[in-house]
Amino acid sequence: MGKFRFPLRPTYNSPVILTFALAACVIMAADGLSGGRLTPNLFATYPGFQWTSPLFYVRLISHVLGHKNWAHVTANFSVILLIGPILEEKYGSARLIKMMLITALVTGVLNAAFFTTGLLGASGLAFMMILLASFTNHKEGEIPLTFVLVVVLFLAKEAVQAFSQDDISQFAHIIGGICGSLFGFLRGSRKGGR
Repeated sequence: MGKFRFPLRPTYNSPVILTFALAACVIMAADGLSGGRLTPNLFATYPGFQWTSPLFYVRLISHVLGHKNWAHVTANFSVILLIGPILEEKYGSARLIKMMLITALVTGVLNAAFFTTGLLGASGLAFMMILLASFTNHKEGEIPLTFVLVVVLFLAKEAVQAFSQDDISQFAHIIGGICGSLFGFLRGSRKGGR
């Protein structure tokens, strides 16, 4: 058993996840200082394709950094900060960044193509991580029971709630979950999961 040494020093143990969380918090604080103008202009994506606007392409990904309020930030990052470091250790920082960027882009493009509402927040990434985490000990030729249960508990609930009138994008949750499932199956189907 290891010895405690005082004082304990904090470590930046999960650079991708911690940087992402800090960036979202800084953006939320800056949005408050801007009178709520920063997030709608730079960190939210909107319906339709504005091909001639450079910001359109940025917002297809940057929307995961913008949030409606601090409760929205807290809800998303309580999941991301819990699961993200485990995934970053398993898959590595570079692979996790790629998975996050792909999920953000897919969610942004599909929202622009098929929905009449804007989109912001990291909940799609949180659901990607939830589903991906169920594959942490996945072996070739197997379907983890944890994955099946997560699909039933989380994604089925989101599909049912998609018909309710609220400000939550269940679509982003479902797409994030699908992306996490695909990443898990693709990574797990390679020898050793790498």
